[in-house]
Amino acid sequence: MITGRQAPRRLSIFGSTGSIGRNTIDVVDHLGGPENFEISALTGNENIALLADQARALRPALVVTASDSQYEALKSALAGSGIAVAAGQTGLMEAADIEAEWVMAAIVGTAGLAPTLAAARKGADIALANKECLVSAGGLFVESVRRGGGKLLPVDSEHNAIFQVLEENQRHAVERIILTASGGPFRNSSIEEMANVTVETARAHPNWSMGLKISIDSASMFNKALEMIEAKHLFGLSPDQIEVIVHPQSVIHSMVGYTDGSVLAQLGAPDMRTAIGYALAHPLRPNLPIERLDFAKLSRLDFEAPDEKRFPALRLARLAMIRDGVQGAVLNAAKEVALEAFIEGRLSFLSMAEVTETVMDQLAGLPPASTMDDVFAVDKEARQRAAELIN
Repeated sequence: MITGRQAPRRLSIFGSTGSIGRNTIDVVDHLGGPENFEISALTGNENIALLADQARALRPALVVTASDSQYEALKSALAGSGIAVAAGQTGLMEAADIEAEWVMAAIVGTAGLAPTLAAARKGADIALANKECLVSAGGLFVESVRRGGGKLLPVDSEHNAIFQVLEENQRHAVERIILTASGGPFRNSSIEEMANVTVETARAHPNWSMGLKISIDSASMFNKALEMIEAKHLFGLSPDQIEVIVHPQSVIHSMVGYTDGSVLAQLGAPDMRTAIGYALAHPLRPNLPIERLDFAKLSRLDFEAPDEKRFPALRLARLAMIRDGVQGAVLNAAKEVALEAFIEGRLSFLSMAEVTETVMDQLAGLPPASTMDDVFAVDKEARQRAAELIN
């Protein structure tokens, strides 16, 4: 339960049918449901049956499917419920315009950029699970949150861990942050073995239950590359202050190293509800039904340096941060096109990084984006170039 509030807190959940969205609803239910929370808007994509079920249970003012073609199906599923229905990018912007104190931003990909930015400008606290907001438009997004007056609450387990142990009055003493990575399903695979990776083997994450695309991003460590760029914007760090260490048990979620030699770490069972609950109740810590660590049973915690030859995405993240400008947007856009091609069987697993690096080199030297139109223009150009390379 969350105590001390006189009225239910208004929430919107962008991406409610994905793993983060479903876990958010689980946390909301555990922390009192309608007694403590009022749902303003839910958005999903093509899982209309689940989206409609969520809507009937939570009674939001608006439900949106990001897929225009699914509008009639959603409208039919909610006929007679009194719940407003919308679709497409226009619908997502309608959801962003509804008053909400706290927004879970969990729409995957650049589709989540505009609605999340709009919600931030309206002053909502943003629980950020959409990497692209910071990777593609970091400066613009952070400034929009600041001007809106809301809080930026990271939900990725690694950034949430840093958020928990980064002492606000000791920011001057932060020497480095260490993002942990599980290593994914190919942690011990050779380059030769990785050349023949299939979609099914790439999606089989050893520690986390996630969607298809994010699971493959984890397998290639492109997710960690995006997290490196996110950390730069979230915590105001330089590229040389951001480290990655492979930690296969996923018990230590990330660490902060200080100038006195101290390293503070956040530990916990690999369960996204911990990060979601901390973001939802912040600055309080809610009581959650999460597995408690039994240190006697852990027996060992392993660490190893990541191999950037097998996982070149990490090197590309550093390159993007050093070049700055819109290189984050270029990296993300080219990677998304390459990822789609891999899923469709048109590109090999290792070639995703090759395509991404080539497009980054082609579009190096572009200035920082000053508007969202600039971001979308760069995103479009990078996607076109990646598609041409693949074709």
